[in-house]
Amino acid sequence: MVKYYQHILALVFAINEINKDPKILPNVTLGFHIYDSHSSPSLAYRVTLDMLCKSQAFIPNYKCGLQNNVIGVIGGFDSETSSYMADILGIYKVPQVGFNLGGTIDQTDAPFFYRMVPNEDFQIWGIVQLLLHFEWKWVGLITKETKSGEHFLSTLEPMFLQNGICISSKVILPKNIGIYDMLEGFFNNVEAFMKGKENVTILYGEVGSFAWLTFFVSANVFLDVDDMSFAVKVWIMTAQIDVALHIIQKAFNMQAIHGAISFALQSRDIEGFQEYLQAIHPSDEEGNGFIKEFWEQSFDCFIPPYGDPTGFLGPCTREEKLESLPAPFFEMRMTGHSYSIYNAVYALAHAFHIMASSRLRFHARLHSLIQRISFNNNAGDEVTFNGHGELAAGFAITNLVSFPNNSYVGNMVGSLDPHAPPGKEFAINEERIQWHKGFVQVPPSSLCNAKCSPGYSKKKKEGMAFCCYDCAPCPEGKVAKQTDRDYCISCPEDDYPNRGRDHCIPKVQTFLSIEESLGLTLASLSLFLSVLTAFVLAIFIKQRHTPIVKANNRGLSYLLLTSLCLCFLSSLLFIGKPNHLTCLLRQMAFGIIFSIAVSSVLAKTTVVVVAFMGSQSRNIFRKWIGKRMAYSVVLGCSLVQVGICAAWLAYSPPFPDFNKHLITEEIVVECNEGSVTMFYCVLSYMGFLSFVSFTVAFLARKLPDSFNEAKFITFSMLVFCSVWVSFVPTYLSTKGKYMVAVEVFSILSSGAGLLVCIFSPKCYIILLKSDLNNREQLIRRKQNSNI
Repeated sequence: MVKYYQHILALVFAINEINKDPKILPNVTLGFHIYDSHSSPSLAYRVTLDMLCKSQAFIPNYKCGLQNNVIGVIGGFDSETSSYMADILGIYKVPQVGFNLGGTIDQTDAPFFYRMVPNEDFQIWGIVQLLLHFEWKWVGLITKETKSGEHFLSTLEPMFLQNGICISSKVILPKNIGIYDMLEGFFNNVEAFMKGKENVTILYGEVGSFAWLTFFVSANVFLDVDDMSFAVKVWIMTAQIDVALHIIQKAFNMQAIHGAISFALQSRDIEGFQEYLQAIHPSDEEGNGFIKEFWEQSFDCFIPPYGDPTGFLGPCTREEKLESLPAPFFEMRMTGHSYSIYNAVYALAHAFHIMASSRLRFHARLHSLIQRISFNNNAGDEVTFNGHGELAAGFAITNLVSFPNNSYVGNMVGSLDPHAPPGKEFAINEERIQWHKGFVQVPPSSLCNAKCSPGYSKKKKEGMAFCCYDCAPCPEGKVAKQTDRDYCISCPEDDYPNRGRDHCIPKVQTFLSIEESLGLTLASLSLFLSVLTAFVLAIFIKQRHTPIVKANNRGLSYLLLTSLCLCFLSSLLFIGKPNHLTCLLRQMAFGIIFSIAVSSVLAKTTVVVVAFMGSQSRNIFRKWIGKRMAYSVVLGCSLVQVGICAAWLAYSPPFPDFNKHLITEEIVVECNEGSVTMFYCVLSYMGFLSFVSFTVAFLARKLPDSFNEAKFITFSMLVFCSVWVSFVPTYLSTKGKYMVAVEVFSILSSGAGLLVCIFSPKCYIILLKSDLNNREQLIRRKQNSNI
């Protein structure tokens, strides 16, 4: 191959520099021999023995008596050849410096083997980082059926699985690629490429892989296909691949790989190397057995005395210039592989210089010196090996940009640096990348299916790779804020999902506020009823000497009106933002004051019943008639409720709480009752008093008496009980501030029922029918009731 001639020239250039440098190996002249194994295992073993032994013929299983003075070996170009060489060279403890990246040779098995290249696993890690950077999760793969190819796959696939990347199609090329192999490989795999959705394909291999690639993307001549868009891909090439064209590929259009991203061995321009190349001329044939064939293949001509038997080529003018050749055939700058060979020569020379200066023993000692070698080359780069016998360096990431004249340039767009700070090892500048013109979207996407939009999560497709999935909307209460989420997440407690379920919205604190219409209405009604009750109380106090006020114990009437007024006012504790004090007072005040009110109603009814029974049996009930009995009923019944409330406060008192789960979009600021059981005990006891009052009043409704309140109390307690019976299911079926509103409404409506039903008839007589409010009328009504 024409381009690989530069590797030979780099080796010769380095040896010439060393031989001219008085500081390295003075009085010693380095020489070299070049052997070609033709990628054959048997030839690799034979030429390795030929390097070591002075033998005119190859005799298997012989002892090498006379050895050539070999200080070290550089090569081979691929990992398979290097492995074969290491088997022989290790026996004779001859250091071998390879410049291939194949990761199949372990220094524990081949301790005399070194690589003038970085660790290949680091390159594989860099490929994964490149895919993750551009979010390419559905990629094709082309590799070779070699040990290095197996190592590449065994290292890459676990990394893919760990990072959520799938291999959409896999092509494994045979070891040796000829025309027949190319045709067979093409027809076996072209269908997969045509059907595949991937826009990215990784090309791994060594000699021959690029040849297969150029054949593949140019193979439309074999197909009845007008649209070759299936070949429009981002080709990711490993550093093992040297972008070089064979003679048979001169017709290949380099535009097909325009935009490819290649990992490359780091290289520097060596002073004098380009001038050295420019001075190469076919007249230098003596001592340079490659120049004639190189020149003829490069410029499609022949050098006499032998002509072209086909008659297609003309004679070379000998005025041809190497710099006129396009880069795929020959580069005037030192490539990464040539740079590795250049450094390998210097590494062996420096180690031999140290050994020669100290007059130490030969090969074994040279091996130990290479292990610790460290020097700066003529480009200023430090050359040193790590503990695994590999060059302690990184990789360059280049973008292949082609031109109409079929040349190309590799623009550096990133790097892999093992010495960078953690998290900075991989770096890329995507603004410098030029993509293939066939892509509509840049950077191109390479996914099995479109990404799931925010608000959706991935749903596995049965029987498909994990990179292929459907998109399912997030369930209620969960969100997916970013694209392509594996699962939806819950919002923080203080937030809730929006309608699209793609982000969280802060919850609004809510409570029954006096600033809103509902709270203002209830507060206004509370104040109105309390003022109305106070007005009725004032009327009763002013008319306290009239018969209608004095009837049925006016003291109990004052107490009932006062407790009702306080009940209406206590409902204001439920309106507004709860705090520690209001939470402690609201249920306690409501329970105790209402118990006093209902106890007063019970006492009024009891007085009527006892008075009637006392008039029928003077000896038994007369002593119970009077204020003492009435107040005893009120005090006794109220103390029971006070005891329940005291136990509630002691056991588990109410406290302000922020309920973030009751309503999706709101944080309900509420009073946590502490003990729900005690809350319902308060309600139950109040219900018990109401029921007893209703029963007694119902039984006493037809007792003969002037201004008998029993019938009005019966109706009032019926209203009262109806309100609180309906309160429980209504309270339990509402949420948030409306629960509070239901309780406030129940307090106001039940209290209003007592006020209206008991005191409106009396107020009507006092205010509008005052002629009925006198003793004579009272006696007349009593007599009429007795007839």
